Amino acid sequence: MAIFRNIASLINYLGNISFFIRDIIFWLFAKKRIFKSLLREIIFIGVDSLPLVSLISFFVGIIIAFQTAYQLKQFSSEIYIASLVALSLVRELGPVLGSLIVAARAGASITAGIGSMKISEQVDALEAFAVDPVDYLVVPKFISLVLFMPILIIYADVVGIFGGYLVGASKFAIPFGLYFKLTFEALKIKDLVVGFIKSIFFGAIIAVISSYEGLQPFSSTDVASAVTKSVVRSFILIIICDCLLTAIFYFILV
Repeated sequence: MAIFRNIASLINYLGNISFFIRDIIFWLFAKKRIFKSLLREIIFIGVDSLPLVSLISFFVGIIIAFQTAYQLKQFSSEIYIASLVALSLVRELGPVLGSLIVAARAGASITAGIGSMKISEQVDALEAFAVDPVDYLVVPKFISLVLFMPILIIYADVVGIFGGYLVGASKFAIPFGLYFKLTFEALKIKDLVVGFIKSIFFGAIIAVISSYEGLQPFSSTDVASAVTKSVVRSFILIIICDCLLTAIFYFILV
């Protein structure tokens, strides 16, 4: 019986999320947005995440370079470190790791913020003044995440590639010009498009899940649980979405 209850709970959750996405799409096109409110969200969600994204992307680039060098050294092909680092970051690791960082940092904060407003009855006050909470609270965050995530991921890719270059230059004496020449030769337009599309989908997932979970709490003890659910479910959906998009692009772009 437990498995049937879990399946029913999953179906109910997916149904609620579907209606929530419908409301977001409706309000997304129902009225014009104030740029100032969007800018505030972009700074909080995106710009404030840059230091953490920089740190992690830089060291991920270094790790990839060392790991690929370990294998390529057996064939005396260390020069191809540049190509492997660039492709790994742009197509997969850049979008996924960047999105997981944003989900853990900004997504959790969004859930906690909206959850606190819910239990303090500020959300009810908005509804009393005929202001839709999805329109006022969720849509600006959704737009900001969808718009800024590609920029953040491109930045993460650049920082990671630079981390790989430091390994190539210091360990294998690969010249700066040659390293980035091989990097640009390895990257195709389709690789950039794949990373760009993935980042948009991941940003939308973070916005939807973190906002939805934030609107669920009914007491102060529920906020911590909502934050946990937000981060875990965002992580799971990002990985699943990445798997599906990778499979789709494999058959389309091969």
